[in-house]
Amino acid sequence: MGFPTKIQLIKRIKSEQWYINFPSAIAQAMEFDKGEVVEWIIENKNKLTLKRTPKQKNTEGKKKLQDKQS
Repeated sequence: MGFPTKIQLIKRIKSEQWYINFPSAIAQAMEFDKGEVVEWIIENKNKLTLKRTPKQKNTEGKKKLQDKQS
């Protein structure tokens, strides 16, 4: 089952930003996390693949907090 989605373009003075928003049903089915990093792969002009990157543990934030408490 497909979910038609419009591509948005925000033009600024010195740049432009393109956006593709996921319908909630897709995000929930894929169990995306806020801030999760994904990679776009161009298969051809008609097919764009979204690939999950390996999740990295956020130990840096914990480390800084532990250092402050010491």
